Amino acid sequence: MHAAKGDHLVQHGRVVGQHDQVTEVVEVLGQGGDPPYRVRFADGREAVMSPGPDCEVRHPQDRTQQ
Repeated sequence: MHAAKGDHLVQHGRVVGQHDQVTEVVEVLGQGGDPPYRVRFADGREAVMSPGPDCEVRHPQDRTQQ
């Protein structure tokens, strides 16, 4: 998984009724776009995240095509 500043991480809900959680990558802490990432939640909180297999990266060009 590779991400850059401004990309969105989408963590898919794992149980029925649980919504996807979308965060914005504000800093890449790994080398070459690798995790961990500092992310910002919609409410302004920030955290360091190493995404698992239930996550996907959405690049800005991908979001404009949806």
